[in-house]
Amino acid sequence: MNDFCTYLFDLDDTLYCEHDYVRSGFWTVANELAKQRPDIGIDGIHQMLIDEWRRNGRGRVFDDVCKQLGIDADIARLVHLYRSHRPDISLYDDAKEVLAHLRQTGKKLGIITDGDSTMQWSKIKALELEHVVDAIIVTGDLGREHWKPSETPYRKMVEELGVDFRDCVYIGDNPNKDFIAAKRLGMGTVRIIRDVGDHMRTMLGDEYEADMTIHSLTELIDRRL
Repeated sequence: MNDFCTYLFDLDDTLYCEHDYVRSGFWTVANELAKQRPDIGIDGIHQMLIDEWRRNGRGRVFDDVCKQLGIDADIARLVHLYRSHRPDISLYDDAKEVLAHLRQTGKKLGIITDGDSTMQWSKIKALELEHVVDAIIVTGDLGREHWKPSETPYRKMVEELGVDFRDCVYIGDNPNKDFIAAKRLGMGTVRIIRDVGDHMRTMLGDEYEADMTIHSLTELIDRRL
């Protein structure tokens, strides 16, 4: 792989632990539901949300827990509270180290992340990433049709930074969408597989997988990419 001058990162489960965000959001929802079920309390409801998430995922967790609690809640309001809360999250230690190193060595840095705009920007602000990287693209700002694996966010990032595709490497965790467009456009690609994450056991074909796999972002320094 090249000695890249521009490093572009995914956000969730690449720079911080997405499960921490989920737990943080559940505290906000538990606080709201506890107003109707003070007998169970915030801690108890928070644990119920976590248990339901672990059993069946996030899709209907609020609906199912409200049913268990016997609460006729406004699910749309709970989703809004979850998405708009200020999350209690922090960067992975290796992310702090690598981002600082790359800045010190004069590399350009960017983030391309999928998701609801309110939710993703709240994460970015909580992690103070606006002060760390040169450009951030939240695909939720562009419209669902421009979410990864669309080429749109990658093209917009390259244009905003004033670099060529071949000068860029994209680092992410999800082979279902992170690397397809980046590879097609001529970027380098690196997949990080951590001990915790929604996609750590996902293995796909060459079209989807990155050029290289790492288990810590510090390998970007160690391998002198």
